[in-house]
Parts: sequence; C-alpha cells; structure tokens
Amino acid sequence: MAPGPAPDSPRSSQSPAPSGAQGDLELELLGLANALYNLGTTIINDSTKERDKPGGGKQVGLRVNEVVNHLSTIDDMAQHIKTMIPLQVLTEVDNSRNPMLLTRERIERAATENQYMNGKIAAINSYRNYLNEALVQNFPELEEYFHARPDEIQLPVDPVANAPPFTIDDSSRTELMKSLLRDLKTASAKSGSKPLSPKDAAQALLAVKELGKNPVGSQFIATPENLKTLLELALSFKDDPEASSEALRSVANALFLVEKARSTILEKEVDGGVLALSMLEKTTIPDHIFVLSRILFLITVPGPSFIKNLVEDKYNGHNAIEIISSKLDLLTVGILTGKKMAREAMSDILKFTFNVLLYYPKMVRTEPQTPEANNPDQTPIIGDFWSSKLDSLLAPALRVFTSLPPTSPNPIAAPLTHVIHTLITIPISAELRPIWFGTNVIASHRASVSNSPKNASRSQTPQPVSTSSSSSGNDSPQPTPVSPKPSTFDRALSVLAAGRRSLSRSPPSNTTAPTNVVQRTYELMDTAFAYFFPDVVDVDDASVRDRAKQESPDNSLDDLLSPLVVLLSRICAADEVSRVRVRQLIIPDGLDRSSPLEGRSDMLGRCLRLMTSVYHSRLKDAVGEMLFAVCDSDGKFYRGLRLHMLIVPIASVLSALVGYGNVAGFLYNKGVLSAPPAPSATTSTYTPNAATASINPITGTTNNTKQDLPEMTEEEKEREAEKLFVLFDRLEKTGAIPPSQNPIRKAIQEGKIG
Repeated sequence: MAPGPAPDSPRSSQSPAPSGAQGDLELELLGLANALYNLGTTIINDSTKERDKPGGGKQVGLRVNEVVNHLSTIDDMAQHIKTMIPLQVLTEVDNSRNPMLLTRERIERAATENQYMNGKIAAINSYRNYLNEALVQNFPELEEYFHARPDEIQLPVDPVANAPPFTIDDSSRTELMKSLLRDLKTASAKSGSKPLSPKDAAQALLAVKELGKNPVGSQFIATPENLKTLLELALSFKDDPEASSEALRSVANALFLVEKARSTILEKEVDGGVLALSMLEKTTIPDHIFVLSRILFLITVPGPSFIKNLVEDKYNGHNAIEIISSKLDLLTVGILTGKKMAREAMSDILKFTFNVLLYYPKMVRTEPQTPEANNPDQTPIIGDFWSSKLDSLLAPALRVFTSLPPTSPNPIAAPLTHVIHTLITIPISAELRPIWFGTNVIASHRASVSNSPKNASRSQTPQPVSTSSSSSGNDSPQPTPVSPKPSTFDRALSVLAAGRRSLSRSPPSNTTAPTNVVQRTYELMDTAFAYFFPDVVDVDDASVRDRAKQESPDNSLDDLLSPLVVLLSRICAADEVSRVRVRQLIIPDGLDRSSPLEGRSDMLGRCLRLMTSVYHSRLKDAVGEMLFAVCDSDGKFYRGLRLHMLIVPIASVLSALVGYGNVAGFLYNKGVLSAPPAPSATTSTYTPNAATASINPITGTTNNTKQDLPEMTEEEKEREAEKLFVLFDRLEKTGAIPPSQNPIRKAIQEGKIG
C-alpha cells in the first residue's frame, strides 16, 4: 500500500483537521481568528450609540481575555511542534502570493543544480572509460584491473531517465546517448569488457528513450547506425522483456518524430521492417506486439514498396497476412480475458493492417471491384482493387468485430474504430460472401498460422456456408467446405463470444440472415446514435459537439460515426436479406406515422434529423447513402450500375417510406430534382399497400382528414386581402421582391383591383 501524505503537507481548505498535535494547533489558530473577529466587532459596537442602550453594551475586556487565552495556548503548543516554516513563506503569504510559487522555484533550482552535478558525474565517468580504454590498448597486462563495476555506471543513468524535459542541453544529450548506446552494445555482445551489466539494460534503455523524446535526441536515433543498434539490442535482450520493450519504444518514438526515419529504417543497411516483422511473429507479449505494430504502422504510412514484400515474402515460414491473423486472434482472447496492454496492441496492429489493405491492392491492381478501376487515367482509390492474398484477414477481423466487449458510455472507441476501418476496405465479393455472411464465423475459426505451408494457402481457408436464401450478387450455390476439428482456442473463443451474445438486448432473428455482423453493426449504430443524440435533441446543438469533443478531442462525429454507417451501407448493398432486415429495424411496417417522423426519439428520427445537419456533413451523407441502400430492391445501383434509371425507382421507395421533404436535399445531390413518382411496382424490399395511400408523400405522416370550414364572409375576405396587401408592400419596400413581381401591384395595373 502506498504511504499517505505527510501530516504537515498542504491540504484542501475544506478538509478536516488531522489528528494529533498539528490538528490541535490548527483548531486553536482557527479559534484565535474567530476571537480576533469577535473583538473587532465588539469594539465597533461599543463605539456607537448602541453602547448607551440598556443591556446593549458589550464588554471589550472579555473579548480581549479570549484573545490572550488563545495566544497563551498557542505558545504552549508550539513547544511540541517540530514543523519549521521558512520565514520567506510567511512573507509570501503577507504579500498575498501563493506560497507554492516558492516551492516551485526551490524545486526547479534543485533540479537544475542536480542535473549540473549529474553532467559532471557523467563527464567524469566518460573520461574514465576513455582513459581505461587507452591504458588497456597500451598496457594489455593491466586489462583485468580496469573492469568497471555496475554501480559505477548506474549512477548517471537514473537521474538521466528521470530528468525533467529540456533540462539537458543538446550537446550533452547527444554525448549521453552515444555513451549509453556504446555501453549497451558492449554489454549485449558479452565481450570481455562489460561497462554495463545486463540487469541494468532496461534502465539504461529507458534513459535512451527519454533522451530521444527531444527533437535533437530523436534525430540522433534516426540514423541508420543507431536504428540498427537499437533493433539489435531488442533482439539481444529478448530474455528481458522490459529492456527489449524500451529499445523498441526508442525506435518507435524516432519514427514518429522524424519522418525521414521511416524510409531510413527500410534501407538494406538497417533492414528494420524485416526485423520488426520477424520479432512480431515470435512474440506473444501484448506490450511487444503493441510496440512492434506501432513501428510497422509508422513504416507503412507513406505506402512504400516494402508493403508488397510483406504480403508476398515469407518470414520464418509465414507472410505478414498470416502473422497478422494469428496476432488478431491472440489479442482477441487477451482482451476478453482482461490481459494488460491487449487493447492498445489490438489498436496498433489494426492500424498496420489498414495500411496493408489500403496500399497493397493498388500496387498489384488485380481483381477490380468497381467500373472506375478499369480506367487507366484515374488514380486508384480504396475499394477499386483487391487481392485474394488478403482474403484470410477477413475472418479474424470479423471475430474481433463481433467479440469485442462493449465500452461505456461511448460505444465507439478504439480498438473497435480501427476494426471498422479495416472491414470497410474488404470487399463483399462472391468468394468472401460465405465468410461475411456465415452464421458460424467464430466457430469456424482455424489457426491462421500453421506449421505446414500448404495450410496457409487460400484454397485451404475454411469458409462457412452462407445460409442466406437470396444472394443478389451470387445466385449460384456455394460449395460446402469441410470444417476442421475445432481447437482449444476455437472452443474458448466460441464460449466467450456466446457469453457476450447472451447479454444482447435484441432477440435472435427468425431468419437465416447474416445476423452476426448485421445485428452487431446495427446495435452499435443504434447505441452510438442514442448516446451522441439523446432523445430528440437537435443534431447541430452545441451540446452534441461538446460531447463528441469530450469523448475524442482529436476526432469529430464525422470521424467517429461515419465509418460505422458506411459499413452498414456496404452490407445492405451486398445482401438482400440484410437490406430487408435493416429496413424493418429502422422503418418497421407498423410504424406510427401520426406525428412527424423527424421528431421521433428512435433510430429513424435521428437519421432524418441528420439529413438536415449543417455541422456533420459527412455523417449526413453517410446516413443518406445507408437509407438509399436499404431501399435498393436488387442492389444493382451499389454493384456499379449507377444509372439514372435506377436512381428514380429507389428514390420513389425512399420518399414513400420517410417522406420526400425529409430527403429532398439528399436526392437533389443524386440528380433527382423534384419529387419522384409514387412506387408502383412491387419489389423484394418494399410492397405498396392500401395503407400507403393515406400517407403524405412529403412528410411521410398519415394524412388527417380536413374538416369543412365555413365560408368566409365579405368582411373576413376584405381583412385577409388587406393583410396580403400590407405583406407584399412590406416585401417590396425591403427589397425582398422587385416591384414587377408584386402580385398586388400587378393586379392594380391590370385593372383587376379597383
């Protein structure tokens, strides 16, 4: 248990007095303050006219005696108090200054002097080492007398590692890092001369990492020689996880601060990418997976050709895709069992995965997915191409997506956000449909990395059969693969996932739809919308943006929620059963249309309010595309046949479901410039019925029969005409309309009004 604060340490002004002599003194001082206050008020009252009133006079002497008694008690108690208060602190208080300023000045001065002395110690030790080396070279027989002791080297390391930022000048920083790396390299080589024992390596590497957080220090690390040294140290101290982790963190910090280092580390002299991936393949420690994934993520941010080597070459018998898949499954179990650093490691390996999925298909340009991909004049974007070599990433990514436990209060947080980004980049092709929409994604797990190279081939990847009865993208029957016998890992993951699903607030579906991914995506979207847009709050209200800023200061709601909506849109566009299911969840057949749909407090109301948002433009467009996708009867529009003749029927269904007025702006941007005709043909996702005729096509609400109003009298007609005349005259005078467009003036000129 950590020790509590010292009894004489500063406390909150509202906290109770401590027990013991100091607490008694504090209470006595408080009593003295009250006595002095009472004495002052008594003197003032006795000097006024109240003094002459019968019974109104107060005895000043009594109040003076109270003050004297308190002073006497305090003097006696002072003999038992050992705490000394500097006179300068009392002076600061008298001058109405915070006494903590004095404390800060003393600490800063002590740190400066301490660092100055540490620099002297480091300089002396460095000089001693140089002198010893020179003596050994000239007098080899004296070598045994110059072995440095570990405690002598440890002296300057701790202060350097714990030194406040910017207290070391640039030249000293470089010299210290150079000395530390030299000693570390010598210690790891296990040569005759050991200026640093292996047990002190972690502390020394921590000092290197702290020194490298400064731009000058990071520039020093970013050289090929030092990057190579640190990666070799991480390998040399593999038996000491802490030391190895500190070496890797030093490299990661340099890659983050020095952009040029991301290409330097890939040079043949360093070969850092291969070393990092090899270490990632061998490690099972979440902290190491986190740092190595961060290094690989930073290396692949610029999209180097090294990504192609990662996918196509083997490292210890496995390529990067197989290594990533195995680590995703390992970290999924680690998160479900609460292992430390598992979430952070999952976030960074998913960032690395996203870079591979983003760049590799555009490098090889195989398996085009969109009509635009065949245009050689256009720069390829994400989703234009795909490669079957990346297929094996889908199953573990889906297991992560469906197995991650919920977070509260914000349901959209890392690493969930990163796996959503990863899934968006993977197409829903005919080959991948069994994995996307299989009902046994988790149970069909096979270890991504096996001992046999044949088992890593794409032809051997188990793909569960899609139970969807209708597949708009592929009507041919899918072959039934033979699932391998589940391993212990499979059974553990299935049990954990089943436990999570048993707590779901939504009942199981009666259809054979791909409920695993679709239901999970919709539940996340529903929960996230309810959190960020509670009740019927205006989506552009300042409180909504404040909440988003509080949850994620670096991201807007567009960044947080749009990818999830896009994922649901892609699923609905690719599968008819998913479209029907999501449409029924958002716009059920028995929807109450007696009140405005945009005023509802459910998913439909929030989506329609977002359609008119000003601050969340990307989220608004994503929601519009999602609603448009669930109304696409056969998915042709989202399969690339983006013809105007396909837009109008979909727009008709969308307007009939939610009202043209709620989606007019979105449809205008799609080329539908006016209200589309009512849907007439029956589709697989929407069937007009008799109740449809009673729905207002503009608002989407039920038409209320208007009561017959009595005929207006001549006097009422004259009053209404006068109101119109005044209104148009005011509009003309303010410049809102030109005189030629004033209907009242025009009627007078034509003689229609006398």
